[in-house]
Parts: sequence; structure tokens; C-alpha cells
Amino acid sequence: MSLPDRLRRFRSPSPRRISLIKAAVFLVCLIPFMHMAWGIYTDNLGANPVEAITHGTGDWVLRFLLITLGITPLRKLTGWPWLLRLRRMLGLYAFFYVVLHLMTYLWLDQAFDWHAILKDIIKRPFITVGFAAFVLMTPLALTSTNAMVRRLGGKRWQALHRAIYVIGILGVLHYWWLVKRDISEPLMYAVILATLLGLRLWWWRRSNAT
Repeated sequence: MSLPDRLRRFRSPSPRRISLIKAAVFLVCLIPFMHMAWGIYTDNLGANPVEAITHGTGDWVLRFLLITLGITPLRKLTGWPWLLRLRRMLGLYAFFYVVLHLMTYLWLDQAFDWHAILKDIIKRPFITVGFAAFVLMTPLALTSTNAMVRRLGGKRWQALHRAIYVIGILGVLHYWWLVKRDISEPLMYAVILATLLGLRLWWWRRSNAT
């Protein structure tokens, strides 16, 4: 079978194949968590394990946010509509890792000292924007089910879930302001985010112009 024939076949995979793809993606998304859990179990996270977990979970929040935002452009470029069926799972994994990220800060770093936590949120800008991103992500996770889509209605649900654009910006800012010297990684995330948002804006303008 030629490559174009293979690509055309992959454009409309069978329900069974889609289920297998979703199961594989689900397991792959768990790998960072399992890696960190194994590092905790084996005491192999370096001299500062709390910092390693904090940075590791934070990195994966941003990665999953960007991957989720990249699904629509990838669908348009490949012509594979079934990719949209992965977007919800990827978005929920972003929320899963942000919960781990927040709990690492609240529990392991601050030991639930709410007074110190409140001072941190107010005085340290990167924590302020990070917490704001978490607050915005929570209703998106809670309304991710089909039942909530029907309850809210398609237009209101879509309007609510456009908050992911703001969340992406806040996530990049959170990382950028956290880093003191080497900004190469947050800059890379910023470029990817700007590209994804720029593509969406371009497609939106094209659709409105026609």
C-alpha cells in the first residue's frame, strides 16, 4: 500500500482503531506521572525532590495545554477529524498535572500554611498568575462531559472553553516570571503558543472574510 493510500486510510479509522489510539494516548500521558512516582519510591529525584516534582508537574501542565491547543491546527493540516476525540482527554490530563503541581506547592512546599500561601499569592507575581490559571482551568475540567455540553448548550460551552487561550498565556507567564536567568525554555513555550494562537486568528479572519 502506497503512503498516500495509508494516509487516506488513517483519515477515517474504524471505531475499534480509534479506541486503541485513545487507550495508547491515555497510557502515554501517564508516563510522566509514573516516572515521578518511581523517582519518589526510589529516592532518585535529586537533592531537592520537592523542587523536582514542582518543576516536573509544571512542565507537563504547559506541554499538555500546548498539545491540546495544537489538536485543531493538526486536524486542519492533516484532514484527520478523529483527532478532536483526543482533545478532551489531553485537556483533562493538563488539569490532572496542574492539580499535582498545586498540591505539591500547598502540601510539600508550604505544608498547608494558608497565611504564608496567601502572602505568596499576593506578593509573588508568578504564583498569582499560576493560581489564576488553575482557577480558570477548574470550570473547564468540570464541564468536560457530554452531559455538561448539553446542559450549557453548544455556544455557551464553546465560549467558556475559549478560556484555554488565556490559560495558555497565564501558564507561559507563570513559567517566564519563575525563571530568573535562563529563559530559553519559557521562550520556547511562548513561541509555540504564539504560533498556535496566530494560526487560529488567521483561520478565524479567513473564515470571516469569506
